Amino acid sequence: MNALLVRILILGGIGVAIYLGVSRIWRDWSGQFKREADQERERRRTRDLSERQRPGVIDLKRDDDGTFRPGNTDENNRR
Repeated sequence: MNALLVRILILGGIGVAIYLGVSRIWRDWSGQFKREADQERERRRTRDLSERQRPGVIDLKRDDDGTFRPGNTDENNRR
């Protein structure tokens, strides 16, 4: 009976160690992927903001019927 209890404790300890290791790897990887996604999102945002400042870019506004149309033409000509 004593050997069976020791065997169960050893297998339980190995199982807990494997579970903790896998969960740590999962957190590390998911954190890394999230950081990379956030960096890519920030790069796209800065690129989009810089492209909006270029001359010739027209801001479109949603009209009452749901169609996107250029906004105030005086505002667009001032750029």
